[in-house]
Amino acid sequence: MQGFKHWQLQRDADGLAWATLDAADGSANTLGREVMEELGGLLDQLDREPPKGLVIRSGKAAGFIAGANIEEFTKIATVDDAKVLVKRGWDLFNRLAAVKYPTLALVRGHCMGGGLELALACRYRVAVDEPGTKMALPEVMLGIVPGWGGMLRLPEVVGPAAAMDMMLTGKNIDAKRARKMGLADECVPPRVMENTARMVVLSARPRRELPFMQKLMLGPLKGIVANGAKKQVAKRARPEHYPAPYAIIDIWSKFGGNALAVPANDPASLESVFGSATAKNLIRVFFLQDRLKAFGKDSDFAPKHVHVIGAGVMGGDIAAVCAAKGMTVTLQDQSVERIAPAIKRAAEFYAKRYRGDKKQVRFALDRLIADPQGAGVAQADVIIEAIFENLEVKQKVFADVEARAKPDAVIATNTSSLKLEDIAATFRNPSRLVGIHFFNPVPKMPLVEVVTAENSDADAAKKAAAFVRKIDKLPLPVKSAPGFLVNAVLGPYLLEAMRCVDEGIAPEAVDAAALAFGMPMGPIELADTVGLDIAMAAGKGLTGAAEPPKKLAELMAAGNLGKKSGKGFYTWVNGKPQKSQASAPSGLADRLVKPLLDATQRCVNQGVVGDADLADAGVIFGTGFAPFRGGPMNYLKNKAA
Repeated sequence: MQGFKHWQLQRDADGLAWATLDAADGSANTLGREVMEELGGLLDQLDREPPKGLVIRSGKAAGFIAGANIEEFTKIATVDDAKVLVKRGWDLFNRLAAVKYPTLALVRGHCMGGGLELALACRYRVAVDEPGTKMALPEVMLGIVPGWGGMLRLPEVVGPAAAMDMMLTGKNIDAKRARKMGLADECVPPRVMENTARMVVLSARPRRELPFMQKLMLGPLKGIVANGAKKQVAKRARPEHYPAPYAIIDIWSKFGGNALAVPANDPASLESVFGSATAKNLIRVFFLQDRLKAFGKDSDFAPKHVHVIGAGVMGGDIAAVCAAKGMTVTLQDQSVERIAPAIKRAAEFYAKRYRGDKKQVRFALDRLIADPQGAGVAQADVIIEAIFENLEVKQKVFADVEARAKPDAVIATNTSSLKLEDIAATFRNPSRLVGIHFFNPVPKMPLVEVVTAENSDADAAKKAAAFVRKIDKLPLPVKSAPGFLVNAVLGPYLLEAMRCVDEGIAPEAVDAAALAFGMPMGPIELADTVGLDIAMAAGKGLTGAAEPPKKLAELMAAGNLGKKSGKGFYTWVNGKPQKSQASAPSGLADRLVKPLLDATQRCVNQGVVGDADLADAGVIFGTGFAPFRGGPMNYLKNKAA
């Protein structure tokens, strides 16, 4: 009754069947062709001798099911291949949903994409209440659609509004939230998960009823929901750049959630979605992200205590993020009064992060300790300097740090413009210094550059990358050079944008051109957001321009520094730039991005970053460069083809 490579099927004495997925070819369960075929065989066996109920669970410590096997997506050569892949999951999960006996998905750990679609095809779902349990349909992030029944079943389970929010953003839902919104029938701790699964699947309890208004949204009001969803998507994504979210809305509202039913000439068709350059490039970005995640894996470094020097916006936010990840953090500055604003900002960050869970907020704040005397240096596993960009002051700080730090502690600077070699020149052992360069805003920006000089210790760099992964960021190894990668690329881009303004092109038109290209924010608005003083300082060091742009110099002289002062290129009201309508002149987008593309190519040629793929990863995750284009080097290659 077995004969499976990836599944184990067991029956209790009381007639309950347990199907355990333990994919033989990886540390995480994915729904590749073999796994899906075996699930069909497993259902065949159960058809011949139906159980009282079926529980589907994972045999992996890593989680429930990570989703489809993305490697198989890269082998899709034609739209017919895509249809075969979609039909396989659609038919199989419809079959699972139609079995006569009750079924339940016991979800512990990540339950993503096809994994959640499988769980939705079960009658019940039990979510295990621990930090790793996350449920999501993130297909939109790959430029594709949840075609195995997610677009049909998720709206029926949680209601159209919540379902659209999940499918159009790819956001994660934790176990407690899943129970609250009806995605999970129960949310329980690990110790009782199997007993709960047994009781629920044998309970014959009716499915949760949607409220009356939600039922209307599934019926007569479906068109209104779809139009509202499209308006929300349009605020952040253009259909020509990202067709998948618009396709999800149409497939649900017009074709009953069945992607196979969409005519080939429809913009929501599998031909349009899977055949788009966007899907190809976003799948490429997925693998680039995986490559960044692999850095630091060759180190067993597990830091418990982080010491941050400098409680400004960057230093304070670095400290807050580390404490949120469970580390003890000591935050040093000249006085408690200087540290207090950082603690206040951290409290606001935690309140939002933990959705008002006061206990979790208190625990995180307890781990964040004001340390004006710097006592934490002697105990810290990682020490990060994040003070202002002054070489002599940094050298003085590090003289004290090096004298008191543990021999195996990582000593790092968050500098964005100074060379590591210059900072380390006064070290007794210069090889100890590495760069751990964060981007603003720290909680939101996923990339962290791990910077090494020629004489930097290789083990220290590995530890630094391991630390970056421990706080759930993406480490990018770069060499010590002006601006490293990200700022070296951004500097010329911002400079060109400001030159356009000096020539009389409206800031709004410059930003409109960048948005039309696919940037998440226009360069002028970005400069205002970062601060014109910071843009000026970075520009001097990175672009080699003898004279700053005229308008920038005028604004600086008048004390108009952008968002933080309320006025820059734009006037800022309630944190938002006041813009007039403007369209981009023809060719302006190409002019704007050319210096960025040239700078990326230069960084690859000079070995600042390991190769073109890593350059693409760094510029996408560090600047927000239009992900649907697959990165600047990929864009250049496709443009030349």
